[in-house]
Amino acid sequence: MQALVSIIMGSTSDLPIMEAAAKFLNDMQIPFEINALSAHRTPEKVEEFAKGAHARGIRVIIAAAGMAAHLPGVIAAMTSIPVIGVPVKASLEGIDSLLAIVQMPPGIPVATVGINAAQNASILAAEILAVADPAIYQKLIKFKEDLKKKIVKANEELAQVKFDYKVG
Repeated sequence: MQALVSIIMGSTSDLPIMEAAAKFLNDMQIPFEINALSAHRTPEKVEEFAKGAHARGIRVIIAAAGMAAHLPGVIAAMTSIPVIGVPVKASLEGIDSLLAIVQMPPGIPVATVGINAAQNASILAAEILAVADPAIYQKLIKFKEDLKKKIVKANEELAQVKFDYKVG
């Protein structure tokens, strides 16, 4: 089995957030890898990773970072593989990370999800892969149908909740 998605985080302290991405990819049966690389502490390792990712079969990179949050942009500068940034709430409620990831210069795009939104990053990664993989596409259709069913069920349960002044 060869990884198609690479989950990269600046520090293992980001793992509790990034587990949501790993869980979704695992549930979708999409092979992935997880590594910790720091744009500031191990820049040569980041460069080696980014420049070699495509040759290793990686097709989408999910990169999480907090505070200055340079990791997604640095990786995007060194590869043409799609990079999805996950801003991590480490300080300033994560706004610093969000702005650092989303405000990339022309020519170096990083798709960016919400603060700590690792699952959305993995869903987007799956959608990118699904363009060329009908099996992943079908799994995403089922996933989204299941989301609808959860809301319908929740609404049915809310209808059973009783209050003296609740109408309907």
